[in-house]
Amino acid sequence: MGCACVKQRVGYEDTAILAAQTCFKETEVKALYKLFRKLSSSLVNDGYLSKEEFQLGLFGNSNKQSLFADRIFQLFDTNHDGFLDFGEFIRSLSVFHPDAPRSEKVGFAFQLYDIGQSGFIEPEEVKEMIWALLDESDLILSDDDVEVIIDKTFEDADSKRDGKIDLEEWKEFVARNPTLLKNMTVPHLKDMTTAFPSFVLRSDIEDDPSFENTGLKHE
Repeated sequence: MGCACVKQRVGYEDTAILAAQTCFKETEVKALYKLFRKLSSSLVNDGYLSKEEFQLGLFGNSNKQSLFADRIFQLFDTNHDGFLDFGEFIRSLSVFHPDAPRSEKVGFAFQLYDIGQSGFIEPEEVKEMIWALLDESDLILSDDDVEVIIDKTFEDADSKRDGKIDLEEWKEFVARNPTLLKNMTVPHLKDMTTAFPSFVLRSDIEDDPSFENTGLKHE
């Protein structure tokens, strides 16, 4: 469960500023705020998104152990305080927008696999992520199959032959294998009304009293 005693209710940044810093339009920022507010009050109504609430939104289960969800949450949590405020949420989510720069997607994906945050992707980290993704997708591969995937990956990506993949090698590897970034784009983020029908973009959204006293309402 999230800890209500750690955080106090927070004010949010101006929607125009967030729109200027992300791939979202101002109306989309406001629609995403409604989604964020719903998620962040699912366990504790403190205005922040805890890891448990984040996992609940992804899987419908706040207790599910997921390396993938943990890594995504850690990367979204840019100030490393264990919670996401709305600014962190929307700036990080913007990386998954179809219009986000490819360089941002490449960098985020690299950090996702760099579990130890060493600045390199190492074989054990790739193996750990593969097993986590297989577990979540209910796919079955043998240990030998996974080892073959890892060996092939490093044979192709580790051009310096030092047993690890640095950011430059990763960029070159992704350039040769663009499908690696497939999961770094969420097409629905470009069509908010289709993706979130309960958060229809309306001109009167700014009249929602929840925007008052939060810093989110743009004057």
